[in-house]
Amino acid sequence: MKVTLLIPARYGSTRFPGKPLAPINGKPMIQHVYERASLAKGVDNIFVATDNERIKQAVEGFGGKVVMTSPDAASGTDRINEAIGHLGLADDDLVINVQGDQPLIDPISIEQLVTLFKKHPGEFEMGTLGVEITNKSELDDPMNVKVVFDNNHYALYFSRARIPFGRDTNEYPVYKHIGVYAYTRRFVNAFAKLPLGKLEDIEKLEQLRALEYGHKIKIAISAFDWPDVDTPEDIKKCELRLAVD
Repeated sequence: MKVTLLIPARYGSTRFPGKPLAPINGKPMIQHVYERASLAKGVDNIFVATDNERIKQAVEGFGGKVVMTSPDAASGTDRINEAIGHLGLADDDLVINVQGDQPLIDPISIEQLVTLFKKHPGEFEMGTLGVEITNKSELDDPMNVKVVFDNNHYALYFSRARIPFGRDTNEYPVYKHIGVYAYTRRFVNAFAKLPLGKLEDIEKLEQLRALEYGHKIKIAISAFDWPDVDTPEDIKKCELRLAVD
């Protein structure tokens, strides 16, 4: 089983056009993502999947590898599916999907997902990360997606609302979903062909489509959390965090 890590990156963004190329401490954000992902053990190849020539040139400029995709990709998963088709991966190969707006991603958390699949071969075909919320402001923030899972760490539901909801107490752990995914090449291809799910459409969470159609999602609990970059203001937060690290 080969492990290929893909970083989907598009230039167009309603809130932050050109986000992958935004400089963070003098380097484009996509370079930070690529370099931190490169520190993860057990990954055989890393590619940025993009439809934009400027992003391609930037990635190749720092020595990274690129696979070009169509600008018509409807979602990040569709872009991933097209990219792995171009790369000719085998059905059982593992694909790690790291978003291009995670310049502070932790390499050990990527390794956790690789380990999940190696320890439990054939038991599931999709995995992702969760982390216990320690910042109370995130509990009711819809931008921070929550996840609940069973005793075997299979996801039961993802929501923008606080789940579970404590009727009599607030003293219990709540877990945030971290948007890093791992799946077999076979699963990605099957997932991309599934119709939009009803719950997915309501919550605007693509991973709910997998649950709605009966697929298992295994959750690895990360010891680390890191901010995504959604707006230009988030760049300064990343620079401050890098200064501390």
